[in-house]
Amino acid sequence: MKIISLTFILMVFGGFAMAQNDESMQMKPEMTEIWDPEVSVITPGEKPSDAPSDAIVLFDGTDLGREWTNGEGAEPGWLVEDGCATVKAGTGIIKTKRVFGDVQLHIEWRSPSEVKGESQGRGNSGVFLQETYEVQVLDNYNNRTYRNGQAGSLYKQHAPLVNACKAPGEWQTYDIIYTAPRFNEDGTYFTPPTVTVLHNGVLVQNHVKLRGPTEYIGIPEYSVRKHGKGSIILQDHGNPVSYRNIWIREL
Repeated sequence: MKIISLTFILMVFGGFAMAQNDESMQMKPEMTEIWDPEVSVITPGEKPSDAPSDAIVLFDGTDLGREWTNGEGAEPGWLVEDGCATVKAGTGIIKTKRVFGDVQLHIEWRSPSEVKGESQGRGNSGVFLQETYEVQVLDNYNNRTYRNGQAGSLYKQHAPLVNACKAPGEWQTYDIIYTAPRFNEDGTYFTPPTVTVLHNGVLVQNHVKLRGPTEYIGIPEYSVRKHGKGSIILQDHGNPVSYRNIWIREL
């Protein structure tokens, strides 16, 4: 009987101690609060299209040559007037002097108000990320073409969710969130590049994964090559497409 009583007393006191211990180990709100390092403070633009304080302004409507070259590293041959840069057919691409990996890119573009051509021959240009992956620029206002090659597409890979094009001659915006690929030692993707695109404020690409580089002819997977940071390229496709208010944030 004494043994049973002693066992009972030990169980009671043991349970009381465990209850107290459990109470002391309960989660408290401050246990999941992270205070340091403090989040950096920036100043956003007055409008969503305005560059925030931590952005690099790649083109402000004046001096294109400050941040851009042509394909050979010389002065760009595009026409700069009225606050925008316009493709001059035959002068070739322009590319940023700086190179980038993960970025947020804001760019505004305008197809010619005088409509010429159809399908891919109308207001065609493109924005290349890391010199390799193209977000298509095209006048697709009442102008049908293959769905994975129209405005807002990741060319030949992902069609846009919707056609958000404005009429020819009206300014349009792309806001692009890009995560650069990471590579395995053998040069294949460890994680592929991903792209989110808002066209005129409308989500048209939702964190899509690219299969490989942009290819006009061929299969993207066959052309994957390990690479580092690269320039932003704007394409000369022979149409007088204009650009303005280009800024970028490194992520």
